[in-house]
Amino acid sequence: MIPDPSALTPPVRRKPLLAVLLAPLFMALIAVSVINVGLTAIGEGLGADTGDLQWVISGYALAFGMLLVPAGRAGDATGRRRMFIIGVGIFTAGSLLSGLAPTVEMLNLARILQGIGSGLLNPQTVALIQQHFRGQDRARAFALLATTVAVATAIGPVVGGALIQLLGPEWGWRWMFLMNAPIGVIAIVGAFKYIPDDKARGKGRPDLDPVGALLLCLAILGVMLPFLERGGHALVWMSFPGGLLMLGLWWVWERRYRRAGRSPMVDTAIFANKAFRNGILIVSVYFLGATSVWIIVPLYLQMHLGHTAFEASLMGVPSSIAAAISSQISGRYVLTFGRRMVIVGFGVAFVGLAGTAVLTGFVENGLIAFWWLAAPLTLMGLSQGMTISPNQTLTLNSVDPRFGGVAGGILQLGQRTGAAIGTAMIPGIIFSLTLGGTSWLEAFTIALVIIMALTLAAMGVSFADRAREKAGKGAL
Repeated sequence: MIPDPSALTPPVRRKPLLAVLLAPLFMALIAVSVINVGLTAIGEGLGADTGDLQWVISGYALAFGMLLVPAGRAGDATGRRRMFIIGVGIFTAGSLLSGLAPTVEMLNLARILQGIGSGLLNPQTVALIQQHFRGQDRARAFALLATTVAVATAIGPVVGGALIQLLGPEWGWRWMFLMNAPIGVIAIVGAFKYIPDDKARGKGRPDLDPVGALLLCLAILGVMLPFLERGGHALVWMSFPGGLLMLGLWWVWERRYRRAGRSPMVDTAIFANKAFRNGILIVSVYFLGATSVWIIVPLYLQMHLGHTAFEASLMGVPSSIAAAISSQISGRYVLTFGRRMVIVGFGVAFVGLAGTAVLTGFVENGLIAFWWLAAPLTLMGLSQGMTISPNQTLTLNSVDPRFGGVAGGILQLGQRTGAAIGTAMIPGIIFSLTLGGTSWLEAFTIALVIIMALTLAAMGVSFADRAREKAGKGAL
């Protein structure tokens, strides 16, 4: 059995604790958001082709996604502070190696190391917030986490562009990684000081269910690989059904493991909780559609209208600012309005997508400047703050804090899987249509319509949860 963390730890100083938890999350997100700006400079500096550069992104994403749930389980069972510190340490080491990498092969290995560190620390961040914060304080903490995500996403490309501009293409991209080192060291020192030592001190070794962890890792690898290995051989798609098969085997193993009286990595009974299950579905579908907007808009602006990458990156800044503000407001009122806030957020996203589709026609015809698209896209940021953080708060409120690491890992895995599939599928649809003779405007509009349909699907699940809330049957 996993002990109750609240019984193992003394009262904590919540403000410095939250700062310690969010600092490495911020640097990890910066490392993700700056990379697209630096790919060209990395290719020139290391003599890398497009296949090599693809794995600068994909290697990180795969390592990160595969470890989320096992790392969450390890933190729950053995101590979250220890896993958090290990994760920050590995991420910092990966950042140093990335910045000093002499070859693209070494860079890709270092990026995988970064992904491992990020996969280890992220579930602990969510679990420690759930463990040490309650009620409205927890909602505000998750809102600040969402604000951190929004700010890091917004300033990442700007920081990357500035570093390359100031330091040149050879050292500019290297300092995108090297700047994480001092942040990582400070975070580790802060973790020892402000995160209570929750190391499990029971007799015997904790049961971490290594077979279950391996099966789930292989399942995630199989499902995500085809969407991350873009432009690869068609046979890579055989991994997708293989991943689904592994997922089925993992499910059977976990149920048998529990019936045998052992402690599985994931107690599958958690999915019987409708509030938790629907929360995972909502965020997965939302990320499947919404995240791809920030891929297809820059593609449209650069490949069709001929704007620079820097101009395209600025389109997301107002949206990220809106997300940061709306996250804070949502954190204040989410426990009052519940799923109604999430539903309204999806409605705002739908309006933003429809507005983008309408204004694109005017941009295409030269009637208005391209930067007018920032207006409806800002609504997407407003929606992000009203959906992601509130959904996380409401979903995890239905889970025992003792299993916060596993629950947080599953929630983040839904986000990462949805984002990986969406950012491959939606742009792929655009390219297929344009190669088939469809105009860029028509292909772009079709992609937006698909995203709107996914948004409505997520809204439908939210309505179902709201109905259960109203009837008093939910666990929220």
